Amino acid sequence: EVQLQASGGGVVQAGGSLRLSCAASGGFTFDDYGIGWFRQAPGKEREGVACISAGENVAHYENSVKGRFALSKNSAKKTVSLQMNNLGVEDTAVYYCSAQGFSNCSLDRDWYDYWGRGTQVTVSS
Repeated sequence: EVQLQASGGGVVQAGGSLRLSCAASGGFTFDDYGIGWFRQAPGKEREGVACISAGENVAHYENSVKGRFALSKNSAKKTVSLQMNNLGVEDTAVYYCSAQGFSNCSLDRDWYDYWGRGTQVTVSS
């Protein structure tokens, strides 16, 4: 079973940085899974932020976070981190990580079968 846990959220001022971590556990081969990061702001739908493919570790980003967010994967620790820089109030949301057992990844939430609990990110002005 695939289990995911997102952590690292908090309150930060606009222009600041946070680093989120997604820790995976369970009886599956971590490197065979694409990992996604999503966020959901109050009253809005869950949207894809970034994802990283299995194998070649190709990362994809939603346009509004390109140049500000960066993914990194540690296969030995079964973690995927999301470094978020130059945060704005519009980045305030609950952030979730997700996984799917395919070699690529997607920013479409319907593509993923496995989800972890979210972590709250609040950016103050």
